[in-house]
Amino acid sequence: MTSRRRVLGLIAGGTAGLAVPAGAAAYAHFTGERTGKVLASRIRLPKPFTVPLPTPPRARPARSTRTADHYELTQRAAPVEILPGTRTTVWGYDGIFPGPTITARSGRSTSIQLLNSLTVPTSMHLHGGVTPPHSDGYPTDVVVPALCGDAFNGGRMQRMGHGMHTAASDWTVSQGSKTYEYPLTQRAATLWYHDHRMDFSAPQVWRGLAGFFLVHDAEEDALPLPGGDRDLPLMLCDRSFEADGSFRYPGHDLSCTGTPGVQNAYMDGVLGDVQLVNGAPWPEAEIPAARHRLRLLNASNARRYHLRLELEGGGTLPVTQIGGDAGLLDEPQRLDAIPIAPAERFDVVVDFSRCPVGSHVTLVNTLADGRMRQVMRFRIARKAKDDSHVPARLSSYAPLAPATAVTTRHFDFRRTDDRWTINGHPFNAAETLARPRLGTVERWRLSSDFHHPVHLHLAHFQVLSRGGRPPQASDAGWKDTVDVRPYEVVEILARFDGYRGRYMLHCHNLEHEDMAMMANFEVV
Repeated sequence: MTSRRRVLGLIAGGTAGLAVPAGAAAYAHFTGERTGKVLASRIRLPKPFTVPLPTPPRARPARSTRTADHYELTQRAAPVEILPGTRTTVWGYDGIFPGPTITARSGRSTSIQLLNSLTVPTSMHLHGGVTPPHSDGYPTDVVVPALCGDAFNGGRMQRMGHGMHTAASDWTVSQGSKTYEYPLTQRAATLWYHDHRMDFSAPQVWRGLAGFFLVHDAEEDALPLPGGDRDLPLMLCDRSFEADGSFRYPGHDLSCTGTPGVQNAYMDGVLGDVQLVNGAPWPEAEIPAARHRLRLLNASNARRYHLRLELEGGGTLPVTQIGGDAGLLDEPQRLDAIPIAPAERFDVVVDFSRCPVGSHVTLVNTLADGRMRQVMRFRIARKAKDDSHVPARLSSYAPLAPATAVTTRHFDFRRTDDRWTINGHPFNAAETLARPRLGTVERWRLSSDFHHPVHLHLAHFQVLSRGGRPPQASDAGWKDTVDVRPYEVVEILARFDGYRGRYMLHCHNLEHEDMAMMANFEVV
């Protein structure tokens, strides 16, 4: 039987039309869509659709000028009600989960002063942001707790966790707080912010360190899309709970101050058995029979979704995709289902006007079984006037041509010697795998022996091909994250605009990321 390593080498070698040998095909079939192991909760779980859908509060600037907004966020532990009748301590931005939604304008500078009142270091990353390197949320650029003094410093953290991949000199330590600067020289898009600390992103995001960051611009404003209460950001993630209602996570050190990583059984990724939307379990949204804009974000550590809207009397409700990770598509496209890997975003419009008042529409994940097949439910509460529509043209941009690429690079994501690696090596802060030039386009070939949602910091890209064939409909538009499936080569055209400096590419399965599946590139 052909080995997994040999098969991946053949595919990565560029034989796009190669027939996958039987052994590899069997492995791919066996792997299917699984991306981890389910961690069972130890508490009685609520029935689906008994909790109303919450909306994260909009953050208000602490101060504003004619050209800029300044926000202040405090990371702190706080008890919140996630499961009805039970308190769960979250690590949240302003003590809530999800964190406050930041609403910003393209071209209008936004800064966030982040105060760390937790007991662990953190690093905040604006996912999808075209951001200067000092504000990008590099994993060793951390804010240590205000009350911890010198308990955390570069030397201490270098000795913690994957210390062999960092030196004391690799760490940048801000005491108590740091101000992140976001010039926002980019298009309207659904972005999000989350923790990105070296070795501990997975448990710290699991505990609540994530929130929406919505960028608007004049092009989007001019479109007759649903707005106001009918523009719904929906953060999808899964969690597990202990008997006392606290978050359950299979980490080696639950304090996040010592040994990182997870128990061996969960190395592929941690899957919860409670589906949350905006921090609520299996919620129900009461809505009018009208078009709604749904900004779907997969903020799970490892769970993938294949989303459908099922009608109460049978059949499905189609969706119209209008945007992806990095902004609007050039024109809308109809999708019957939405495949969404960790960190991806899909911006869709759904016309609920055909649904009778009093009926229900259920958002389901066809990759899951049992109660985890249910995501949330919409209840059609009343009729409503609706003057919104989806125009035939959404945005003006030209697709990147392969001829514009100045070079081709290959990045292979795989498990090597029981470690998650890129090009056969775990992350080393002192190594740089690529040095693209500012303002250029490069062709990157991404290969894998597992499901790896690959994320590029700074650079936005377009998918050129998948498995030697044209990209799928769900690959459309500008992206910052792409799902690379087992024994598949995904080719992307990445544009390196914005800033010179050190950035990263990594797997956004957070357990893989914490186990060193990251690499540096430097824009020169």
